[in-house]
Order: sequence, then C-alpha cells, then structure tokens
Amino acid sequence: MAVRISKALLVAAIGLLALVIVINNLTDYNANFRYIQHVLSMDTVFVDSQLTWRAIVSPGLQKTIYGTIMATEFAIAVLCLVGAVKLAQAFGSSGIDFDQAKTTAIYGLTLAFLFWFVGFMVVAGEWFTMWQSVDWNGQQPAFRFIGCVGFVLLYLSLSDRDVTP
Repeated sequence: MAVRISKALLVAAIGLLALVIVINNLTDYNANFRYIQHVLSMDTVFVDSQLTWRAIVSPGLQKTIYGTIMATEFAIAVLCLVGAVKLAQAFGSSGIDFDQAKTTAIYGLTLAFLFWFVGFMVVAGEWFTMWQSVDWNGQQPAFRFIGCVGFVLLYLSLSDRDVTP
C-alpha cells in the first residue's frame, strides 16, 4: 500500500507544480510574458548569430504562444491531479486494476515531459538558441522539471500487478 500511496502523491506533486506555474503565469503575466518575448524575439542571443531569422517578434503571435504554454501547463495540472485521484481510488484494488488506473496520470506525466523537453530544451533552447542568453536561459529549470517528471513517470510505470493491496 505504501508504494501505491507514494505513486499517487508524487503524481499529485507534479500536478501541483504545474498548477502553481499556471497561477504564477496568470497572476504575474507581464513578468513571465517578458521571458517569452525575449526567447522568441532572440534579442539576447549572440550578436553574430546566424540563426536570428527564426525570431518571432509579432506581439500577437508571442501572446498566442504564451497562451498555448499556459493551456498546456493547465492540461498537465488537470491530468496529473485527476490521475492522482484515480490512483487513490484504486488503492485497495487488484494490481491489474491499479495498473489500469494509472492511464490518466501517465498521460499527464508524458505531456509534462514532452512539454518541458520539447518546448524548453528543443524549441526554446535550440531552435530559438535560448542557451546563448545570459539573462533569459531557462534550460536549467526545465531540466530540473524533466528530471522530476521523468523519475515519477518511470516509478509510476513500474507494474503493480504482483502487489497485494
């Protein structure tokens, strides 16, 4: 039972993290939007960069991208928190039933992993060369999120079929 409880709590913790991030993005919109603007406009990359043709400088498009980011974070929060509730509801179930209850949480964790890896490491970090920015490089925080989410996803994915409730 302790393993099942820990799995549900860790999934809930990722959901809570995503929810707090959404709340922060909404309540401190301009500060967080500035980050998105700098990354997308590539205005703090190396001055001799040959990749600045990729920059997105349209405020409307930047706001659309920021809205998509917040919507994705909200989806992660909902999937993980609902997934944690489903796991908690299956605490006393058979191992097969508990494994089946993992579906929503796995979707949420997978979305979180893809969001922070593809969104922040691949797209922001490499496509928009965020790594070149001294002030607006979010790769280290993104990597911490990826590590936490990846650990929880792997741990949750371990089978509970042989575990007696």
